[in-house]
Amino acid sequence: MAHARRYFEKALDNDQKRAEYALKVIQSLYAIEREAKELTREERQQLRKDQATPILDVWKEWLLSEQGKVAPKSSIGKAIAYTLNLWNRLVGYTKDGDYLIDNNRIENTIRPLALGRKNYLFAGSHNAAQRAAMMYSFFATCKLNDIEPYQWLKYVLDNIQEWKMTDLHKLLPNNWIPEINS
Repeated sequence: MAHARRYFEKALDNDQKRAEYALKVIQSLYAIEREAKELTREERQQLRKDQATPILDVWKEWLLSEQGKVAPKSSIGKAIAYTLNLWNRLVGYTKDGDYLIDNNRIENTIRPLALGRKNYLFAGSHNAAQRAAMMYSFFATCKLNDIEPYQWLKYVLDNIQEWKMTDLHKLLPNNWIPEINS
């Protein structure tokens, strides 16, 4: 949804009235999400069904009706086309209380990885670049799971020889339990 919002923000100069309408719709959806943040999964899903789905239904009808009225190559035309092309993915969050309205959190999490790609060009070899990318992934997974990367890596390197090959997956950051493994 954040990407769709950016397209409409870019369209403000091209067609302020339509872009502002779309941005107000998106703003109302995010307001529902702020309210849903404190709810259980089931309550969140019900809130979205009751409040977000009707807004999305009206918005889709508006998008379809406006699509034929704007130039497809204009910024508002691109915003409408982008939104309609991704519609099923954009509204998918209403079907499951665990889904988020946008993927900003994960994008912010992997940003260091994306920035690091340029550095991989100077890693010395293809294999070295793959190893560096793997370590970035491990550390990003540690961050997502609130695990201290140094503590995790030290434990793994000190103890990996004692683990069976079939149990190595338990050493991955998303499976690792510091209290038990320290």
